[in-house]
Amino acid sequence: MRTRFTERFGVELPIVQGGLAYLARSELCAAVSAAGGLGQLTAATMESPEVLREEIRRVRARTDRPFGVNFAIGHRDLSEFVRVTIEERVEIISVTGGNPEPLFKAFEGHPVLKMVLVAGVRQAQKAEALGADAVIAVGVEGGGHIGRDDIGTLVLVPRVVESVKIPVLASGGIVDGRGLAAALVLGADGIEMGTRFVATVECPAHPAYKQALVEARETDTVVIERSLGRPGRALRGPWPDKILEAEARGAGLEELLPLISGKANTRAALEGRLDEGFVWAGQGVGLIRDIPTVERLLRRIVEEAAAALRQATERLQTPAGEAASRLAGREPSAGSAGA
Repeated sequence: MRTRFTERFGVELPIVQGGLAYLARSELCAAVSAAGGLGQLTAATMESPEVLREEIRRVRARTDRPFGVNFAIGHRDLSEFVRVTIEERVEIISVTGGNPEPLFKAFEGHPVLKMVLVAGVRQAQKAEALGADAVIAVGVEGGGHIGRDDIGTLVLVPRVVESVKIPVLASGGIVDGRGLAAALVLGADGIEMGTRFVATVECPAHPAYKQALVEARETDTVVIERSLGRPGRALRGPWPDKILEAEARGAGLEELLPLISGKANTRAALEGRLDEGFVWAGQGVGLIRDIPTVERLLRRIVEEAAAALRQATERLQTPAGEAASRLAGREPSAGSAGA
């Protein structure tokens, strides 16, 4: 599959693995890149800059294909992680969670391709003005932290596409080939997926987390941390319910911190104690039904996307489709005004 994104970033498939907190490690990253997509390591949740260095080298030992390092702003000082990324000559970075300008400046003079996660048109335009090579437009359906304006992927993606000139990736609620086909029709140059990559063999998430995603329906997610101005979509459960209850009665940051901490996340995501913590998940869980290898998943997504696009074209060639096409080309009559 060739798009502006694959050509610019040197990958075979326009599919990017999201910066999954605590989960975007070398095994998953390398598997995605080796299968033709773009894998990523997440710096902000690495134990130390030297662990990031080790993870970068592990990826390179597994594949010679492009991969990236994700920087989630606002969690900790990232300067030493930037230094390691530069020293290891990583060629792609992505920025999530805040203003990318300081990080972009830190990489000045170094040949890196830059992606920025955005949830609105103004953010996308700013990222482009700052020198981003691509933006990832994430709709409110997505897992993890999402935009404050509750704009769905179906509306957000074409709005961003028509507002910038650089490649746009669609994210939020996309877990299969139908989602990829829809993103391409909306004008995107590819997709980013987070939740779907959790439920793969190579992801280090606890089996209980993966199975919970398989069993969940599209209605089994909730948005937490809205009262803090940084809403994020999590899998429904006793712990997220506790967070929502605290937010509803006006709990402050001091009371909320133990509930939304990284420890609460890792207890559930890495240790499988789902009743004692929370895990991120998007509404796309309703379409996740298995835990395949990354290679099988990507191959299936490409096949599904091709089939979906072919079927859509065939529908337009039926008598009903031809009639609809003719109607779409007509000028509205006087009697239809305001209909």
